[in-house]
Amino acid sequence: MKISVIGVGAMGGAMVQGFMKGDMFACSDITASNPSADALDKFSGTGVNVTSDNRQAAALADIVCVVVKPWITEKVLKEIKPVLDYRRQMLVVVAAGLRSEQITEWMIKEDNEMLPLFLVIPNTAVAERSSMTFIVPVGADDMQTKVIKDVFDDVGCSLVIEERLLSAGTTLASCGIAYAMRYVRAASEGGVELGFRADDAKRIVLQTVKGAVDLLIANGNHPETEIDKVTTPGGLTIRGLNEMEHAGFTSAVIRGLKAGVK
Repeated sequence: MKISVIGVGAMGGAMVQGFMKGDMFACSDITASNPSADALDKFSGTGVNVTSDNRQAAALADIVCVVVKPWITEKVLKEIKPVLDYRRQMLVVVAAGLRSEQITEWMIKEDNEMLPLFLVIPNTAVAERSSMTFIVPVGADDMQTKVIKDVFDDVGCSLVIEERLLSAGTTLASCGIAYAMRYVRAASEGGVELGFRADDAKRIVLQTVKGAVDLLIANGNHPETEIDKVTTPGGLTIRGLNEMEHAGFTSAVIRGLKAGVK
């Protein structure tokens, strides 16, 4: 199975990096396409096929991933449309805010033939095979959907959802990775104020966040259950939590998430 990623900026490049590290594709089965040679340089010598010809990249693949800015997606899709084999290939579009109706209108043929389409939103942790990815199948059967899910499960965790939830998923996981990093930054700065060197503070916070995630994944508990284990009556933890809540911590997180939903 061969896969092409058209557009290897921040997200597309991260996807290629994840696919290279994963188990689904050999590097020789991955093609990266981009008009800028600079974006392709990092894949030179890795075994990944690189090209500036989107049509060539599209024709080579079983799975064609278009990962470009929403406002140029139509141009790229119409560029590759003539070379796509609608009976053999599957199309993955990574572009926040675009609806399946728009993409179908651009890609459907005069005889109403349409290839299997997937709206996909990963996050940049896909580069380290740790993405939370949302998948919306459009006109795809169960077997085709399983193939795409397997691809993105290999570079993290994926969830097949209804299209109406895609915007919420984007803010929760794609934008959400930035929100998580903002907490890491804030906690690290707090660590410096408490007396640690900057690098040590960041390392402490990263390991602490990783430990919290590992605990929740391992035991499946609600976060509040784990919080209760470390909040002794009159203790330091509950004092810190209450101060954060007085400053609107939970409310700020929820408001930030809601602000990111289109």
